[in-house]
Amino acid sequence: MGYGVSLGKYQVGKTIGEGTFAKVKVASNTETGESVAVKILDKKMVLENKLMQQVKREISAMKLLNHPNIVRIYEVIATKSKIYIVMEYVSGGQLSDKMSYPSIVSEKEARKYFQQLIDAVDCCHSRGIYHRDLKPENLLIDSMGNLKVSDFGLSVLRKPGDMLSTACGSPSYVAPEVIFHNKYDGAAADIWSCGVILFELLSGFLPFEDKNTSNLYKKISGAEFICPEWFSASQRKLISRLLEPKPRRRAKVAEILEDGWFRIDYEPAAAITNEEKANLEDVYRAFDRIGTLKTEETRKIQSPSFINAFQLIAMSNHLDLSGLFEEQKTKLGSRHSMTETIEKIEVAAKDASLSVERTNSSKVKLHAPQKLTRSISQIIVSAEVIEVTPTHCMIEISRSNSTGEIRSYKEFCRSLSSILK
Repeated sequence: MGYGVSLGKYQVGKTIGEGTFAKVKVASNTETGESVAVKILDKKMVLENKLMQQVKREISAMKLLNHPNIVRIYEVIATKSKIYIVMEYVSGGQLSDKMSYPSIVSEKEARKYFQQLIDAVDCCHSRGIYHRDLKPENLLIDSMGNLKVSDFGLSVLRKPGDMLSTACGSPSYVAPEVIFHNKYDGAAADIWSCGVILFELLSGFLPFEDKNTSNLYKKISGAEFICPEWFSASQRKLISRLLEPKPRRRAKVAEILEDGWFRIDYEPAAAITNEEKANLEDVYRAFDRIGTLKTEETRKIQSPSFINAFQLIAMSNHLDLSGLFEEQKTKLGSRHSMTETIEKIEVAAKDASLSVERTNSSKVKLHAPQKLTRSISQIIVSAEVIEVTPTHCMIEISRSNSTGEIRSYKEFCRSLSSILK
């Protein structure tokens, strides 16, 4: 494996992952020869979206943890434009590689992975840290065959659109309350995701699947799933407690730890916290160096006040962050009927000085008014309303490829988000 760029005592190699806010590269510690993973964050993007304090706080909390089933953060390094998070490198691939029907894992192996997942979740929940995007792609397998959860505490950096979509475009691992409610219990949402993962481990397929997005949302909200005939009674009982649509009735970690099926061959993994004073100076230095940076460009495009990390991920009545960066797509949740939602879209369009054209009962196109006198008017925004329940809708908003009307697009999204509150 070739290593080129130097970063302190690390020789940085090839890219092994990439997202909206960051890319991940493999690197080598020149002092020990150990392979590490380096997550590289763009300071400007984090600052512009008011995520700096959130990221700093969660990285600090995670650096204090040393749990065998959580990918560990070793140190944080800052340059003028980047933040480098040096983490444990896990070489065995993703859990998703093992979850393809009919070549599914054995019950014993599935139970071991689930036990290790719950141990990791319990450790972080006890410290007020929630993942919010648990799925097999974020669960890694080390060289010894043990599970390690990646990006605990860093889910604030993940595109909300990614959280609500898998490779086939479905929000398969997301709890119903995350889709439909502005505020939700992060612990309960993580437990739901653990339930979906356990179901998939034991069956080789997802509990909620449908090519139609509206139908899929309905199945998730009503916890409409069918266990395969080979599931034992104890497996069915546990999964039904994990995939309980009402968060308050959903199984807690303490209850899972006492479940009969779960406890078979269970060997708890003790979380080891650093007893000595943990060194967080590198974290503070990396983030504090840019704490006062406020460029004119940042002021112009900083996120509106109603956006914060948790609300973005919650996906209800607030903008999808990926839309603000990619300027192409945004999703909003509406706790109104389809007719009422369309009416609110029309009001928001008026606020943004856009003209409305209804193409059918669920779709509208928004035009720049000054263009209407021409033979072909410029479409700024297209919006489609997907009815999930009679009083819950999902609005999928897309912007045209033209770069000339970004301001109108953002004004419309801000206005609609405010109206939907």
